[in-house]
Amino acid sequence: MYQVLVAIDGSEERALAQADAVVDLADGRDDVGAVLLHVFNDNPEGASVHQIGAVRRARERLEDAGVDVSLAEASGDPAEEILVSAGEVDADLVSVAGRKRSPAGKVLLGSVSQQVLLNADRPVLFTTTQEST
Repeated sequence: MYQVLVAIDGSEERALAQADAVVDLADGRDDVGAVLLHVFNDNPEGASVHQIGAVRRARERLEDAGVDVSLAEASGDPAEEILVSAGEVDADLVSVAGRKRSPAGKVLLGSVSQQVLLNADRPVLFTTTQEST
């Protein structure tokens, strides 16, 4: 099975764009699976990946298209945890989504997607939306 690790933050718009990209990748194939990963930076109340609306929406979109979906969660630095999880699930592809930022914003704030792109040892699918921050 071709396994895609889909790293989802809290944005439903970005999550749905990622789900649509995976559906396009699958395009009628029945051997594509997706692991939807949400990384909690700080989770003192013990929230679960099942409680994240963006994850639920992406899961629905993928399952409606016939993609086999499982859920995963981690805590810590998002970029590091995405890379670790990609290895743990033996992902063939990592999906990340970015938001529009000014060049200065990228320098000052950094980017999880950028860190994944630069440090991944496997292909990375980068999706964007019209959403801005």
